[in-house]
Amino acid sequence: MAATCQVTGAVPGFGHNVSHSNRRTKRRFDPNIQKKRYYVPSLRRNITLNVSTKGIKLIDARGIDAVVSDLISKGVKL
Repeated sequence: MAATCQVTGAVPGFGHNVSHSNRRTKRRFDPNIQKKRYYVPSLRRNITLNVSTKGIKLIDARGIDAVVSDLISKGVKL
């Protein structure tokens, strides 16, 4: 599963692990992606979204109907 949020668009960041001797090796900072199931009253069905924790908070604040209408207008398949 790709580590991208369907709501916020969060993608992995890249950087380095730095050891005590200051050697640097590549690493990846993944967003905290959760698979969440929501009931959308306007669609009269459940949808499953891959969302970050920030995306979950955004859905709680704005409401699932507003977020889903934005996703549909962007062309995201639900």
